[in-house]
Amino acid sequence: MLERIRLFLASLDTQSQAQAPLDFATALGALMVEVMRADNDIAPDELTMIAKLLRQHCQLSEQSSELIRTEAQRLVDDAIDLHRFVKVVNDNTDEEERIEVIELLWMVAFADGKLDPQEDYTVRKLAGLMYVAHGDFIAAKLNVKAVLGLAD
Repeated sequence: MLERIRLFLASLDTQSQAQAPLDFATALGALMVEVMRADNDIAPDELTMIAKLLRQHCQLSEQSSELIRTEAQRLVDDAIDLHRFVKVVNDNTDEEERIEVIELLWMVAFADGKLDPQEDYTVRKLAGLMYVAHGDFIAAKLNVKAVLGLAD
């Protein structure tokens, strides 16, 4: 019995070591996918928005952005938590850039024309994990609503 437990623990250690490092675009895509999935409704507009934002902000081709979005969806499906993705974003951005990431997350949340409370909660949680001040979190939300022409 103890031998089986030891082998199991050794296999977990091997799996964590084999986990490939994430690039910034995939980590960003994973955070956007998490916002999209928060309301348990994956709208085509949200999928399109994620690919568009990856193209624009990570200088990717259309095909690359679609592949990264698909990979991000797979990674989020398999993830236990979001810390791996948040760490990559935090390690590769400064305060101003993290606020821009929050704006991108709001763009995904509003892509289907409505904001679900779970999407709001998810963006709020991610803003906290990325050390974005509450005032900047609110300003990012208002900025995106203005850009998208959404009323209060």
